[in-house]
Amino acid sequence: MSTIAHRHIDVDGFNVFYREAGPADAPKLLLLHGFPSSSHMFRDLIPLLSQRFHIVAPDLPGFGLSDMPSRDTFAYTFENIANVTDRFTEVIGFDRYAVYVFDYGAPTGFRLALKHPERITAIVSQNGNAYEEGLSDGWNPIRAYWQAPTQANRDALRAMLTKDTTKWQYTHGVPDAAAVSPDGYSLDDYYMNRPGAHDVQLDLFGDYRNNVALYPAFQAYFREHRPKLLAVWGRNDPFFLPPGAEAFKRDIPDADVRFFDTGHFALETHAPHIAAAIVEFLAQ
Repeated sequence: MSTIAHRHIDVDGFNVFYREAGPADAPKLLLLHGFPSSSHMFRDLIPLLSQRFHIVAPDLPGFGLSDMPSRDTFAYTFENIANVTDRFTEVIGFDRYAVYVFDYGAPTGFRLALKHPERITAIVSQNGNAYEEGLSDGWNPIRAYWQAPTQANRDALRAMLTKDTTKWQYTHGVPDAAAVSPDGYSLDDYYMNRPGAHDVQLDLFGDYRNNVALYPAFQAYFREHRPKLLAVWGRNDPFFLPPGAEAFKRDIPDADVRFFDTGHFALETHAPHIAAAIVEFLAQ
């Protein structure tokens, strides 16, 4: 088991925190976290893969220990998050890599694939959606904000930023909630309560509509480039439904789709199973 290094790097004036492990000459694997988490969500997965892959897991802009600049100086859109992440991969020398995408990591990673298809060796999507049929009714309050971006609709979304809601995201759909460590959702809540963090997340809720608008472009990329794709899905996810995972096969007939009896944060309960699936898939 290799040591996990915890690093900071300057990306064009933007401080990015990341975790790194594995041999420098091994196949590269980029791990992209989701809402409301950070690279901490990969704490169990990285040791299981670090002997086979050179792994890097950054905290996205506005998350974890990476910079969260003022909204006056940085527009919190997924396009901008992807741009910083793209430059991050260039600065650290990730020229060709497989990418693991989860939740917000999906519209980030898929943007990287659209921009640089030649750099992507494979995609692992863990509850990382690219199809409208994958969006559950749990998105309805956010959809209402897309359709009418009023202050009232924005404020209604603050209920999704509470400690109880964060814990619910981790435990919903898990057969035994006692199997979920409190470390993940407690750390997420700590970061969520930094000054200004709520408005950053509300901006991203509003901008998510632009991810949905890009779904046809993501799907065209899948059809044209046919990347190796493994979908490992918590089937009880309250936000991203199993049909969203199955839909990958419509555009990539050889996609490998696997479901696990767990919720949104599948790594909290199934890290060994997902690691084994990744090793098997990427070794093919």
